[in-house]
Amino acid sequence: MKALTSLLFPNRSKTNDKLPPGPIGLPIVGNLHQLGAKPHQTLASLANTYGPIMSLKLGQITTIVMSSVEMAKEVLLIHDQFLSNRKIPDAMKGANHDEYGLPFIPVSHRWRDLRKLCNGLLFSNKNLVASEGLRRNKVKELLSDIHQSSLRGEAVDIGRLAFKTTINLLSNTIYSKDLVHSTNKAGEIKELVANIMKEVGRPNLADCFPVLKVVDPHGIRRRTGNYFWKLLTIFKSLVDQRLKQRKDATYCTKNDMLDAILNNGQDNNQEMYKDKIERLSVDLFVAGTDTITSTVEWAMAELLHNPNIMAKAKAELYRSIGKGKVVEESDIGKLPYLQAIVKETFRLHPAAPLLLPRQVEVELKMHGYTIPKGAQVLVNVWAIGRDPNLWDNPCLFSPERFLGSEIDFRGRSFELTPFGGGRRICPGLPLAIRLLFLMLGSLINSFDWELQGGVKPHDMNMDDKFGLTLEKAQPVLVVPIKTTN
Repeated sequence: MKALTSLLFPNRSKTNDKLPPGPIGLPIVGNLHQLGAKPHQTLASLANTYGPIMSLKLGQITTIVMSSVEMAKEVLLIHDQFLSNRKIPDAMKGANHDEYGLPFIPVSHRWRDLRKLCNGLLFSNKNLVASEGLRRNKVKELLSDIHQSSLRGEAVDIGRLAFKTTINLLSNTIYSKDLVHSTNKAGEIKELVANIMKEVGRPNLADCFPVLKVVDPHGIRRRTGNYFWKLLTIFKSLVDQRLKQRKDATYCTKNDMLDAILNNGQDNNQEMYKDKIERLSVDLFVAGTDTITSTVEWAMAELLHNPNIMAKAKAELYRSIGKGKVVEESDIGKLPYLQAIVKETFRLHPAAPLLLPRQVEVELKMHGYTIPKGAQVLVNVWAIGRDPNLWDNPCLFSPERFLGSEIDFRGRSFELTPFGGGRRICPGLPLAIRLLFLMLGSLINSFDWELQGGVKPHDMNMDDKFGLTLEKAQPVLVVPIKTTN
């Protein structure tokens, strides 16, 4: 009877529970019909009516949406210990990846072990510096490919280029290999990653009506499971190949993350379970490629849309490192305007506009409202980035707002949290930032750009498309023109 009442009256709660305000839902579906194709925008609009802490019923799932700096701080800092575990999308249960994937496993011994591996080894400054040369070479190859297009006068797709380059930057950092070109089998990775992101981003009735998980109504879990297993097979072959190479007495250790992991296990007389490396590789490639790609594409779109800002960025690069030169990771600190451009891109176009969903472990009280145990919590960082109470002209792309500002994106400033915050902040942040600056800075400094087909900057389509990451609705197609010294 209780379950039937919950279905037919989705907004009804116990009389002693005071849920945050929110729109009245329909029987059975709750507020699902109100989300539309762009939930981040819909939820931001609803927050203008119902406030920065708002409740909805998405099918059977009570969902609390936070849309202000204060409420983001409540989730990511003040109540972080009770909100650290994830509401796991059914798609992530393909190949049982929810039991191994760092972004979704609960806070546990395994989770702490993986975080320690990431923070102390994979993304430590020492190991990132050691693998810097691998990334430098990949950026040079990217620029060489673009140069060939410039000689032919043909347009390039910034998103596709960024995607391919990000995969190879990651694969060289981890495995010292190009995964797009090394073998036909490994070359599947680009399509596999794209398919996983597409499936996880699809609306899924199993996420709103748990009873449907048994039947996998859209076949999403089955398809993602297939994609996960194919990726795991690729990474397993790479790890096995390296283990075989390391048995050779003449083997020379590589400056990549795989040898760093294997050396660490050897030094501590601990068996480094291969599934950890393989599963972690899946997380890095799936989470890393799409988010970095979308940020590079959005940043270039905004620079092309605002030629005066592009000109300022070029001037800083010419002045600081020299016209046409490849940007080095050591250059990042002396490029404050480029840093401001990246921050402004994060503000207007966060890769994960609602962050990853969290689940309430115990009933909480926030600002006089009850947040029930088991509820799903979303932080609408897209809405926070466009809050007129926080930002002057919030819809205007203006990097200048960050010059001299102490607001950062590393989880300490709740105005800007594209990587999340608290104990579940993205562990790959140090590597992601290096890749972003390398690609974006080099694209700006090495070429001039003309929009394909004579499109004028002010006529560019700047609409977004909602998914697991916030993509541009239309690709950025531009003709590169090699700069002359």
